[in-house]
Amino acid sequence: MQLEIDLAGRRVVVLGAERASRRVVARYRAAGADVDRRETAQACTDAVLVGAALVVAVGDAVGEAPNADPDCAMDALRDRCRRSGALFVREAAAQGSGTVTLVGGGPGALGLLALDAAAALREADVVLYDRLAPTDALAELAPAADLVDVGKLPGHHRVPQAGINDLLVRYALDGNAVVRLKGGDPFVFGRGSEELAACLAARVPCRVVPGVSSAISVPAAAGIPVTHRGVSHLFTVVSGHAPLSDEEHEHLAGLGGTIVVLMGVSTLPQLVAGLGRAGMRPDMPVAVVERGYSASQRTTAGTLATIVTAAGAARCQSPAVLVIGEVVRVGLDLQGGAAHLARLTESLAS
Repeated sequence: MQLEIDLAGRRVVVLGAERASRRVVARYRAAGADVDRRETAQACTDAVLVGAALVVAVGDAVGEAPNADPDCAMDALRDRCRRSGALFVREAAAQGSGTVTLVGGGPGALGLLALDAAAALREADVVLYDRLAPTDALAELAPAADLVDVGKLPGHHRVPQAGINDLLVRYALDGNAVVRLKGGDPFVFGRGSEELAACLAARVPCRVVPGVSSAISVPAAAGIPVTHRGVSHLFTVVSGHAPLSDEEHEHLAGLGGTIVVLMGVSTLPQLVAGLGRAGMRPDMPVAVVERGYSASQRTTAGTLATIVTAAGAARCQSPAVLVIGEVVRVGLDLQGGAAHLARLTESLAS
């Protein structure tokens, strides 16, 4: 059962040591509550309970005597809260040792954030986040955390990757629960493996929470399936950060199926020229999906021969995902846009 209560301006008593209860205190203060922290259950007298809307016991014993039964102590405290009219809940204590959690935030839509990702953010002391992560509600998702922007812009890295690795380790060694929030999935062009390696080398416990990769989610947002029965039974994900070699173009053109390119707007001219030289037919459907899952999401469609002109006319910009293959035609057909692509193909043929 999950209950929601507006605690703005209400008094909340938190029972627990300062270090163990720090995240709980920060979370309720972020919700607007008037937080009264007490070290032990013994300090939570009947006078303290007067006017309290909620009592939060952090940990098990909550400072009771060593030989006391923590469950009995909690039952007694629960009964006193019931008599005073205050709600009573128990929460886990913050751990003393630092940890790092690499979290994939998906394409930026809050609803695509995994439950484990939301839980890690809720318990975080520090969040290092990228610009493509779901940051609009980050203060609410991580109410107890210091938020550190380490996002990278095309051609400009606010914090170099080595610096991010060092920050993760340093914050964790100071005893913090650190979350590295990245767009998409940490291990799909996210350099998450480098961050994991840095943590393991420093003996910092590190776990990975996968995210929904933009390679499949952004085409889906535009109604384009990356595979479709009878059309494409495979897809290849490529980084468009730098131009590909002639050999790579030949491999891609020879594989068939669907090609999905991330970070490929700036290298689109080289990509389509290279695929054309490698034998891909000029009327192969291509789509550029910009800002997937945002209010300004936009799809620009064309063919291998026309997409550079179409993208230039539309002033396509990053972040965007490129999709090359017959699945684009399938997606446009599902969206009622196949006629536009047919006109482009006919224009090319003439």
